[in-house]
Amino acid sequence: MTHINVLDPGASPLDYYGFELRRYREAAGLTQRQLGEIVNYTGSLIGQIETARKLPTLEFSERVDAALGTGGLLSRLVTLVLRSQLPAWFQQVAELQARATEIYSFDTHMVHGLLQTPAYARAVLGAMDQSNLDDRTAVRIARQGILEKEESPVFWAVISEAALAQQIGSPGTMQDQLAHLLTFEANPRVNVQVLPFSVGVHAGLTGSFDLYRFASDPTIVYTEGYGSGHPTANPDTAKDCSLRYDHLQASALSLRESAELIRRVMEERYADGHPVA
Repeated sequence: MTHINVLDPGASPLDYYGFELRRYREAAGLTQRQLGEIVNYTGSLIGQIETARKLPTLEFSERVDAALGTGGLLSRLVTLVLRSQLPAWFQQVAELQARATEIYSFDTHMVHGLLQTPAYARAVLGAMDQSNLDDRTAVRIARQGILEKEESPVFWAVISEAALAQQIGSPGTMQDQLAHLLTFEANPRVNVQVLPFSVGVHAGLTGSFDLYRFASDPTIVYTEGYGSGHPTANPDTAKDCSLRYDHLQASALSLRESAELIRRVMEERYADGHPVA
């Protein structure tokens, strides 16, 4: 007799997801292999997700929802599952990002996580830790869903020109990442400005930071260190960083000029996925 791993659905969001997936599959009278054939995944993967040994993705969830007629349950659950896999210190920040009506970010050396491609994110996350890299990358990319919501936040990103020049991953990874930034040109809710090297001294020399603004709650300032995040609602800090951000936007290139610089860097440094000498 086959041993069936019994999950406690209250143990974690991942366990609850696996419990519900198995419950709906069995109610439909399908084996793991049969469901896998319907949704174009292996029966083994179905089993791993049902036993909380593998993270589901949004695409997987949508396919299974359609196949089993769950009413979209798994697609709703997967957001909670993926957020629960974030480092404990970052989970509060992810919730703040999801609730914010406006997000303002300044980054000194790399593209903000909400704008990263999977390959770029994988290279960043794998710099010092290769463990569970596929799952960690999927979790980071899943956070970008907040930019696709019907009521998505307005997102302004000011990035240093250094982030364009610093090769993260392969030249092809950089080419794809810069091309991804250009996809937001026609999106008025996602705006990318580049702070050029030529600006010299600027208001962000003390480091990267984010501002989260809400409909009725105080503004939050978020800074990050090694393995820790520091959100604060201190009104003096929020006032200071808001002023700094105003100056950074004023010093940065316009949206059109920023897109032109991004294209130029793509052509001059990463043409056809190869570094240009």
